[in-house]
This record gives sequence, C-alpha cells and structure tokens, in this order.
Amino acid sequence: MGLFDFLGKKKQDEAGAPAKKVALKDVPRLSRLAGDKMAQNYDRQEAIEELAKAGTAEAAEALLRRFTFTMEPSITDQEEKENAAEGIVNAGQAAIEPIRKYCARAESLTWPLKILRRIVGEEEMVDELLALLEEFDVEYMRNPEPKLQLISVLEEYPSNEVREAVEPFLLDVNEPVRFHAAVTVFSMNDERSVPALIGALTEEESLRVKNRIATGLVDKAWTISAELSDACKKALPPGFVLDGDKVRRL
Repeated sequence: MGLFDFLGKKKQDEAGAPAKKVALKDVPRLSRLAGDKMAQNYDRQEAIEELAKAGTAEAAEALLRRFTFTMEPSITDQEEKENAAEGIVNAGQAAIEPIRKYCARAESLTWPLKILRRIVGEEEMVDELLALLEEFDVEYMRNPEPKLQLISVLEEYPSNEVREAVEPFLLDVNEPVRFHAAVTVFSMNDERSVPALIGALTEEESLRVKNRIATGLVDKAWTISAELSDACKKALPPGFVLDGDKVRRL
C-alpha cells in the first residue's frame, strides 16, 4: 500500500468513526474560547464544534456564550452562531434550563428564543415565554429589548393567558414596548381587551401608540361600552371619532 493510499484510508476511518464526546474537564476551556470575541477564529470555531458534539447541559450553557457578542465579517458571525445553535438543539431537553438562565440576563433574546422553539412544543413554548415575561414589570429598565422581543413573539400565540399577561405592558414606561404590546393585544382578537385599551389610550402621550390603538379599535369594530365612551371620546387622536359604540375614522 502506497503512502497516499494509507493516508486516504486513515481519513476514511476517521470520518467513519463516531464523534468523540467532550470530557467534562474540557468544558470550561472550550467555553472560554467559544465566548471569546478576541480568540483566533479557528480556535473559537473548533471549540464550538467540540461543544456542539457533547449534547449536554454544560455544553449548551457554554455555547450560549457565543450569542453575547457580534463580530465582523458578518458571515462568520452568522455561521458561528448557527453552529452554536445546532449544538444547543442537539442537547435537547437538557438545554432548557441553561436557556432560561441565559434569557434572564441576556441583552437580546433573538437567538435563544429561536433555539428554544426548536426544542419544545408550541404549548410548552408559550409557557416558557410567559414565565420569562413574568420577570419584567412596566417600570424603567436600561435595556427593554428582551421585554419587547418577548411581547412581539407572543403575538404568534393567541390565548387568554397571553392577553392577560401582555395587557399590563400597555402602560409600560417605554414607548416601543407599549406599541408592541398594543399590536400583540389586538392579535389576541379578544374584545375583553377593550377596557385595558381605552385605559391605555387615556394615559398615552405618544401619537404613534394612540393611532395604533385607535386603528385597532376601528379594524376590530369592537363595542365601546357606555361606561367607557366619555373617556374614549376625549382620548381618541385626530382623525378618529366615537360613533355610537364604535370607533370610526373621519
């Protein structure tokens, strides 16, 4: 057998061999590399690949560190995050608790929520989203992005539980959160939200949010009760009017 034949056979044997599991003692080292923006790309990518094979909670927690930063070129950033996501999904149910812990302190939930959706069923996903949203209130926070992202994702899961959970955020101190809360509340398609919407309309200072609420009331043609009619009339933005018990455009 020639040298090249031998090397070719060796590569085939290696390709056909089962992936080696990462030793628990190696996880801290690999975790540091996977979450180090300043590491050499090759070293960081190799660490991600090794952790992705592990399929454990510890490996999933380590891989989540890759979502704490972005880098250039963007194509490398995207590829590394996709590989990390695949590795976390590979851990299955073992990854859920690490994802929960990560979400509790993350600056953005885009990637962890995308990963979580691939691991759990639709009903369980709603429960996870609501549990995360419970950790937030309507007061000021330096970075409201996670709260806004949760409210936006919940738009896809119409239910009474989601409606009740999101309605308080119609009074959030952050204008984009209030706007997205209105969008999600209307997506629930439940007329029981009218009192909360009118209450928010009376407190609202942002014309954008007021217009969104008024437009939603027009589109849904929901009934405004006699008890709420005076407050509704006074709070409607220009271009809208309460006609009988329905909000209409002028």
